[in-house]
Amino acid sequence: MGLSKRDKAICSDLNRFRCMSLDDIAEIHFQDLKKPKNSANNVLKRLYRDGHIKRSTAFQPYVYFGSEVNMKEDSAKIGHFLAIVQVYKEMSLFGQFDVFQVEPKYSSKGCVEPDIFCIYNKSPFFIEVQKTVYSQKTMDEKLKRYEKLYDSKIIEKEPWQPKDRKQFPIVLILSEQRFALDDLYSFELFQAVSFSQFLNTLEPKPIKEMRELNSPSSETKQPTQTTTRTTTQNKPPKRRTQQPQNTYTPPNTYHGIQTSSNVKFHN
Repeated sequence: MGLSKRDKAICSDLNRFRCMSLDDIAEIHFQDLKKPKNSANNVLKRLYRDGHIKRSTAFQPYVYFGSEVNMKEDSAKIGHFLAIVQVYKEMSLFGQFDVFQVEPKYSSKGCVEPDIFCIYNKSPFFIEVQKTVYSQKTMDEKLKRYEKLYDSKIIEKEPWQPKDRKQFPIVLILSEQRFALDDLYSFELFQAVSFSQFLNTLEPKPIKEMRELNSPSSETKQPTQTTTRTTTQNKPPKRRTQQPQNTYTPPNTYHGIQTSSNVKFHN
């Protein structure tokens, strides 16, 4: 029996995300069915039996891996990759991806390796998903590697780049931990607890869910934390000994979401 289109999509996602839980797969690939979890479970059992995917029974619900993934069933990184899937699902509520890559590599060892690179609503992002406690020193070193990547101009050669204006992706840190981001960087930098909370800080009235975006009667609560933003507004690099210039331009909007000058959401 050959693989269906859905089977192939599941196998592709498992290789891309490294691992996914039964619930993740049910939500992403079976949400149009009456009993998503039951249907997902039946398909995953078949794919596992036929050797197309791998699984770990050390978790409840079970965690599944792509056939190309070399990871121990109890690897400490499983939680990290599952957190990346959660970010993907959350972002999917509010927009669409042209690209979504997990831990892309851009250069030799020592270069920054983002948790996520995506082109989301036509805007490029590097996203750091921090579920473990990081020291301030560790985060500062990571951001210096982003600065190094910016200076290398490697990103300007990427195939997704517009011909008329090269862009460096917005760097977004998703973490419940707050970092001091007082330095002046050559790229736009934000930190927030979640992607939806990041969006909440970019519009006059916070949003709760995608289905409420166009509902004038919806009531939302203000986020408990604000997004921190450090940027030079994509001007030529102004090193850390200088103060940022006041070059902020009027915001853009996307379906009522107010965005910063460089976070441009397109229809």
